[in-house]
Amino acid sequence: MKKVAVIQDMSSFGKCSLTAAIPVLSVMGVQACPLPTAILTAQTAYDSYYCKDLTAEMPHFIEEWGKMNETFDGIHTGFVTGEQQIDHIMQFLARFQTTDTTVLVDPVMGDMGDLYKMYTSHLLERMRALVKQATIITPNITECCLLTGIPYEKLHNYHEEESFMQAVEEAGQVLHAQTGAQVIITGVTSSYTEKPSISNVVIDAKQSFYHKQPFNGQSYSGTGDLFASVVIGGLLRGQSLEETIKLAEQFLTAAIETTAKQTSLTKAGVYFEQHLGMLL
Repeated sequence: MKKVAVIQDMSSFGKCSLTAAIPVLSVMGVQACPLPTAILTAQTAYDSYYCKDLTAEMPHFIEEWGKMNETFDGIHTGFVTGEQQIDHIMQFLARFQTTDTTVLVDPVMGDMGDLYKMYTSHLLERMRALVKQATIITPNITECCLLTGIPYEKLHNYHEEESFMQAVEEAGQVLHAQTGAQVIITGVTSSYTEKPSISNVVIDAKQSFYHKQPFNGQSYSGTGDLFASVVIGGLLRGQSLEETIKLAEQFLTAAIETTAKQTSLTKAGVYFEQHLGMLL
């Protein structure tokens, strides 16, 4: 059985990070091996939450898994609480990454042009170093701009969809050139037509593509984590990148449609559990 080390936080509420990655990878036939970076009572969009930072505990996982002579087919990193955690992740990669390891880095730093509370210039510099170790990077537009230095406003200074999407692709090409990784710019929304859409724009040395999905105007907790988990799970079980992107989009579209019919509480995440059978 393929194994993925999932280096992320565990939030009890919000259906994100480890609570999203573990069920998705498991149902796809991949063993999820969690390395928790923090434990939260709820994800950080909630009005109140408690966070236990586990930065100091991360080296114990590296040491103990090294003693066990463990190997990993994939390594999946997400939300980190600061640059020291990235230093530990770099040590993890130095110990466990091989030329055959699929490394997916989700560079969580901000969204919609806004930066998250833990963002610092030092964190950005360490994240720029981390993404250079990746096979696949899954930033949103804000994070792609941070990593490349392209102004966020520049990508939103267009009056028609074709020019906007071309600018997004060009930003992804810059990030690909800087890192050598496959780049998937996630959650790219477009309202240039009567029916708003959302896309995930894929860029690498060989191709560039995206598929439009209907967009209901809402942003749900954990959808990026679910998307990234399906991507690495699909690739490890032998699917092509385009196949696994389509599967991730179909899975999330179904989960979002179900959620929108039952609740308007977006910070609680999406009702993905009843759609896990789509990933078998």
